[in-house]
Amino acid sequence: MSTSQPSVSIVVPVRNEAENIAPLIAEIGAALDGRWAYEIIYVNDGSTDATGERLAAIMKQRSNLRQLRHARSGGQSAAVRSGVRAARGDIVATLDGDGQNNPAFLPDLIAAVEKSPRVGLAAGQRVGRKDTGFKKFQSRVANGIRNAILKDGTRDTGCGLKAFRRDVFLMLPYFDGLHRFLPALVRREGYEIAYVDVIDRPRHSGVSNYGFFDRLWIGIMDLAGVWWLIRRKKPTPDVTEVKA
Repeated sequence: MSTSQPSVSIVVPVRNEAENIAPLIAEIGAALDGRWAYEIIYVNDGSTDATGERLAAIMKQRSNLRQLRHARSGGQSAAVRSGVRAARGDIVATLDGDGQNNPAFLPDLIAAVEKSPRVGLAAGQRVGRKDTGFKKFQSRVANGIRNAILKDGTRDTGCGLKAFRRDVFLMLPYFDGLHRFLPALVRREGYEIAYVDVIDRPRHSGVSNYGFFDRLWIGIMDLAGVWWLIRRKKPTPDVTEVKA
């Protein structure tokens, strides 16, 4: 575990995931130790269980673990943004805090971004999903509609496993639900997307804390807004400074 300036920051948004904290941190360490100088940033999104206490205990043992806390829950997009803004690494990777995203795929995602300066985002694409049949059906419909309208070339934007350039993320317009439109918005900035197949797995314990139905209709409005942003994008000027 390195205490040097990290080149990679792992951002994990969590709300009431106390039982999943220690196992996931151990898996992140197993995947990354000795490969990159990295930090782990947990964004505690207004948890009311022992999430904060579990993180504080592990922070005494891991110098590269940080905890940010939202006084009240702001949602997944807000938690990811808080983590990215606080990140010290040039590359940021994200994964969900429930254990469904396997950290073993983090190296492939990070390497895909490192490979080319034109790649702004490496997006995990789930295979063998462990969600209910109804949730998988809803995701297929949502992804199909999104791809038909935005033409972002992505079959699965809901996977929490992603890696991207921190500066590219911070260029993007922020709104609640941003994390579900990253491929389209990163393409809008002129960057390429890399795709990595990842194997989904059941959560370790607990239940989902970021609901589906409460974001369904908001997602429809977000889709219209992102379509408008893409349509209104102007070419970025090629700027050079003229010296005296």
